Amino acid sequence: MDERKVPGRFTATIKEWPEGERPREKMIHQGASSLTEAELLAILIRTGTRGNTAVDLARNLLSGGRTLRDVSAMTPADFREWGIGPARATAIVAAFELLRRLPASNGSTKPVFRSPEDVSRRYGVRFHDLKHEEFWALLLTSANALLKEIRITSGTLNSSLVHPRECFHDAIKEKAASVIFLHNHPSGNPEPSREDIAITKQLVEAGKILGIPVHDHIVLASGGMTSFAQRGLI
Repeated sequence: MDERKVPGRFTATIKEWPEGERPREKMIHQGASSLTEAELLAILIRTGTRGNTAVDLARNLLSGGRTLRDVSAMTPADFREWGIGPARATAIVAAFELLRRLPASNGSTKPVFRSPEDVSRRYGVRFHDLKHEEFWALLLTSANALLKEIRITSGTLNSSLVHPRECFHDAIKEKAASVIFLHNHPSGNPEPSREDIAITKQLVEAGKILGIPVHDHIVLASGGMTSFAQRGLI
C-alpha cells in the first residue's frame, strides 16, 4: 500500500522526543556520522506533515525498495507528491546537486586531463543521476588543463541542437587550445548511437578547420564509459 495514502495517525513531534534522539541535537552532540540516512534526510526536510514527523517522511521516502541514490535523483515535483512543500523540496534537491558537484570542485587547482578516465572521475558522479541528456564542452589549455567547462545543450541529443557554431563559440572566445566533448546516456548504456557518431564526425571536422582539435568525445552512463578516441572513432 502506498504510505502516502494512509490516513494520518497521531505521532509525537520531534520536539517531544528525548533530546538524545532528535536528529539535530544528535548531530551536534555525537557528530553527523552517528545519524542514519533517514535522520540526515529528515534534517533537510525540516518539518513534518499532519500525523508524520520529518523522520517519518524520510523513512517513507527510503522505503519500498528506494535507496538514497534513488531519492537523490528526485525532482522538486517528486518531493511535493510526498507532501513536502516547494521551499523544502528545492532545498533537498540543491543539497544533492552540491554533492554531485563536489568531485568536480578542487579549489583553485585546474585539473589536467591526460586520459578519458580523468574526465570520468571528475564528471561521472555529476552526470550519473541525470534523467535527461546533457552535452558539454571542456575547453583546454595547451597543457590539457581545464580552461572552462560549458554546457552546450540539455535534452535529447541531435544534430539540430548540437551544432558546431554553438559547440566552438566559447572555445574561440576563450582561445582554447583544444576541446573534449562529453555527454551522458540516462539509459545507462554507454554505447554511442548513430547520431552520436555522426555529430562527433561533424565536430571533429569543424575543429580541424578552426584549428581547435577535438581530443575526445566521451559518453558517460551508469553502465560505464565510452571514449571515441580509445575506440579509434576520432
